[in-house]
Amino acid sequence: MTSVDAGASGPAGDDGAGLHGDPPELGFVTHGGEAVRIAARWHGDRPAPESAPLLARAVTLGEGWRVLQYRLPLAAQGDPAAYASLERQVSAGVAVERRYGSERYGEVFTRLVGFDLEASEPFVLYRVPDGEPIERRRGTLTVAEQQQVIAQLVLAVRLLAEVGLVHRAISPGTVRWDGTHVRLAEPYGALRAGEPREAYGAAPWASPEQRQGVGITDHRDDLWSVAQLVYFLLSGRQGPGSEPPADLGEFRRMAALHEGGVFAPLAEQRPAATELMRLLNVGDPLAHATTGADPLSRARAEFDAQRAKKREETGWDRQAWEAWDEPGYEYPPPRRGLRSWLSRGAAPAPVPPAVRETVAEPPPPVRRPTLCPHCLLPVAFDDTRLVTLDSKKVAKPLDLSTEHRPMHRQDALRQAYQICPHAPATAQHYLPVPYLTNGEPLTIALVGSSAAGKTHLLAAMLGEIEQGGLEPYGLKCLPLNPDTHREFLRERVQRLHRGKVLERTGQASFAHFTDGLLVTGPGGTRPVVFFDLAGEDLAENGEVAGFLMGIGAFVFVLDPLRALRLPALDPVRARTRLQQRDLGDEAFTTVLNRVPRPGSYIEAPAAVALNKSDLLRFDPSVDRWLGRALPTELDERTFREESRDAYAFAAHHGSPAWLKPFDDCARCTLHFVAATGAQERGGLYPHGVRPRRVLAPLLSIFAMCGLLSGANLSEVGT
Repeated sequence: MTSVDAGASGPAGDDGAGLHGDPPELGFVTHGGEAVRIAARWHGDRPAPESAPLLARAVTLGEGWRVLQYRLPLAAQGDPAAYASLERQVSAGVAVERRYGSERYGEVFTRLVGFDLEASEPFVLYRVPDGEPIERRRGTLTVAEQQQVIAQLVLAVRLLAEVGLVHRAISPGTVRWDGTHVRLAEPYGALRAGEPREAYGAAPWASPEQRQGVGITDHRDDLWSVAQLVYFLLSGRQGPGSEPPADLGEFRRMAALHEGGVFAPLAEQRPAATELMRLLNVGDPLAHATTGADPLSRARAEFDAQRAKKREETGWDRQAWEAWDEPGYEYPPPRRGLRSWLSRGAAPAPVPPAVRETVAEPPPPVRRPTLCPHCLLPVAFDDTRLVTLDSKKVAKPLDLSTEHRPMHRQDALRQAYQICPHAPATAQHYLPVPYLTNGEPLTIALVGSSAAGKTHLLAAMLGEIEQGGLEPYGLKCLPLNPDTHREFLRERVQRLHRGKVLERTGQASFAHFTDGLLVTGPGGTRPVVFFDLAGEDLAENGEVAGFLMGIGAFVFVLDPLRALRLPALDPVRARTRLQQRDLGDEAFTTVLNRVPRPGSYIEAPAAVALNKSDLLRFDPSVDRWLGRALPTELDERTFREESRDAYAFAAHHGSPAWLKPFDDCARCTLHFVAATGAQERGGLYPHGVRPRRVLAPLLSIFAMCGLLSGANLSEVGT
């Protein structure tokens, strides 16, 4: 979703006068993705301490529609957390508007009008809420009003829970009352249910767990706030911050809340909103509501059918190996045979009784020779062919025959290269020594047309790794070559983190890998090297792409600007001069046609990264994944669910040609990712970069290649 570029959202105190008497205009996007541009007059700023550092002001649109704007001023844009908070607020507002915008009971929320997160001062617009802060009515509500307030507050929590949100800011000052309806304040503090809690709010309105920032966010956090607010309105005083008020028995309207356990110190001990509505004898409008037809249902069914077909043809049908489902047997092999499966280097597992007689002892994994990633011929470590490379990439011989100090020799080898014995003297190439001495290398190629974002995605990946992004999964990383890695960090990663657009990868006459790591995990230590070639080189069947025949895994980078028929992307297409096309990615097709396949499918694992997903981040299918951080515990089911959603989204809005990697590769996952999380303007990302889920494709490849192991990952991509 993108807006017409509105430029600055108007200076504070602007009286509405434009150049030559023309009224100024404001551009924004509605929750449905419609770009709007309308005459506007700005009014003076007012403090908004509840959503600082955002500034609030009224804006008059058109002929007199008064709305409320919260914007991030230029002075506060050095804080990435402030932009992230505004984006979360918009995401919550869009989710509520999409789900309840046409429903009468949606009036319990302050309604979103529009937003522009790419303006020079990003902002969100709301309707001006009716009524007054409910704190002014403490001790004065009639019995009927008390009943309405309680019922509508619990309903609001129920509605938020249905879309997976927790408001976190329900208090006497943030809830309004107009004599008929309560209305929750803008969702400036909202988080998704299930995310780690962040310390937020004050006693007694915020629950003890929420104030401490422990555990995961739960919609029952909001029920604590509702109970404290109702007590305040009925008693005229604040309750204790961590326990039920001592005089609850004096208030008959509090009986259901108290008996239901809403004041329990832990969220898990409180009733769900639906249960509390039952205790209050309040009707649930969602109990019998019918949700609209899923527009992606047909595409989801296509995914299921294609996945089942591949599993049957490649032998990943679990039903044929039910004996392997006994406790303790983590790696069900395909039908190609147990010995064949073990010979591919899979982690050994106990042999189940059903086959123990035929295979008494599993043979040790077969170590395959290390291949040069360029000429695809076997290469063994040879200390007579060592060189070092200076800053100009000029090779100088390295003789370690007289170096007998083990630590010094090890340090020298860590930085040394070996000349490939198969390369001609006129076109020599060099392999980092650790590539030859640390287990079977894993080579990963990023594939996609020019401007798909391959270089930015790789830089974002390695930037996340540099910040410890793989450590929660038990993976440790070291540079394959310190000098090469340092150069990549300086010229690519750091430049991207400073908000600068990276130059496009130029065409080459030889496919050098871009960077490499030594990755140690449950599956052992392996060199992992990344190839990032120009899209033009990948789309041609030239010699430079010959290395692809020996690649160990692929990341296909899908560009939504080219792939998806979504009108919301048209303004960005116009600005970037990229065109939507139905014939797929030329680089995808050329690579898939060139890679050898012993049968119907390519054996090398693959991941499809639907890059630039931030352009569509408020679509429910995209927001479900892009709006959440990667889980710290991975499992095959989560990978499959994201793959199913991403496949269905791309298939519904694009042509089947863009999903050729999934059709052609035996093991393949699909992911929503955003390498930058921002749109560039004049070679810069004005609000910085915010990579999203960029490690998901890499983690799925690691799972498929054995660097991540376990029963819950053994069938990733199948």
